Amino acid sequence: MLVEQFTSYLRNELNLSEHTVRAYNKDVTEWGEWLTGGDLQRLDPSTVTTADIRVWLADESRRGVGARSLRRKTQSLRSFFKYLINRHGLKGSPAQDVVLAKSGKPLPAFVPTEEMEELLDKKASEGNTFEDVRNHLILLMLYTTGMRRAELRDLRDEDINMIRGELKVLGKRNKERMIPFGKELAEAITGYLDERRKVGHGVTERFFVRQNGEPLYDKLIYNVVHNAMLSEGVHATRMSPHVMRHSFATDMLNNGASLSAVQHLLGHESLATTQVYTHITYRELQQNYQLAHPRAKK
Repeated sequence: MLVEQFTSYLRNELNLSEHTVRAYNKDVTEWGEWLTGGDLQRLDPSTVTTADIRVWLADESRRGVGARSLRRKTQSLRSFFKYLINRHGLKGSPAQDVVLAKSGKPLPAFVPTEEMEELLDKKASEGNTFEDVRNHLILLMLYTTGMRRAELRDLRDEDINMIRGELKVLGKRNKERMIPFGKELAEAITGYLDERRKVGHGVTERFFVRQNGEPLYDKLIYNVVHNAMLSEGVHATRMSPHVMRHSFATDMLNNGASLSAVQHLLGHESLATTQVYTHITYRELQQNYQLAHPRAKK
C-alpha cells in the first residue's frame, strides 16, 4: 500500500525520527481515509486535487484542530506527494499550492532554575531502591545534558566515557555528538550501575532498563518526568522530558554559554532553532525589570 511504502521511505531512507514518522503516517492515513470513506486501498493520488486537500484541512479546522497541527498535516501531504513524484512517477503535487496555516510561535516551556534544583535534590534523597536511583538519574541526565527522550532511551553503556566525562549521543538522522558531564552526574551514573548489578543486570542492551532488565519505553520516561514535576508542584505549562531539555538550554544561556555552544550540545542543525531560547531569557529579563525597578511601570 502506498502509505506503508511512504512510511518505510521516511524511516529507512530519510532516517527521520520515529516521532516524525508516526506523525506523518497518521496525517496521511487520516487524510486518505477521509478521502476514500475509510478504504485506503481505493486511494488514487492521480485524481486528487488541491481543492480536495483544502476541504479536508477546512474540515479539520472546524473540528478544532489548531494552526500548528494544520501546518504539519499540510507538510505531511507535501512530503507524501513529493515521494510519489520521485518514486511512482506522479506528474505533480496538489499539496504544493495549499497555503500553510499561520500560527504563532509560542515560547518553549521551561522550569525555573530554583525549582529544578529543588526537584533534583528532593528526588536524590527519596528512597534507594533500583527504580528510585534510576528515576533520579533520568531526571538529572535530561537536565544536565539537554538530551532528547529518544537519545536517553537508546543510550548504551559504551556511550558513556567516565574517564573523559563524556556521553556519545546518537541524535536525529543518526548524527553523533559528544556531551560533557560533571562530577554530580558521574556519581549518579556510578550509583545506578551499582544498583543495576544488584538486581542482576550487569550487562544489558541499553544503559537504562526496567527492573526485569528490559529497555525503557517512551511512555515510561515521560511518566517519570511528569510525575516528578507534578509531585513537586513545578510551575511549568508542560511537564515532559522535552521541558527538561528546554530548561537546560535556558539555564545555559542565562549563565553565559554562547549560542553556538548550546546549539552543538542540543544537536540543532540550524542556529535559528536554538535562538528561540534567547527570547525566553529576554522575557525573563523583562519580567525581572518590571518587578524590580521602581520606575518600570511609569
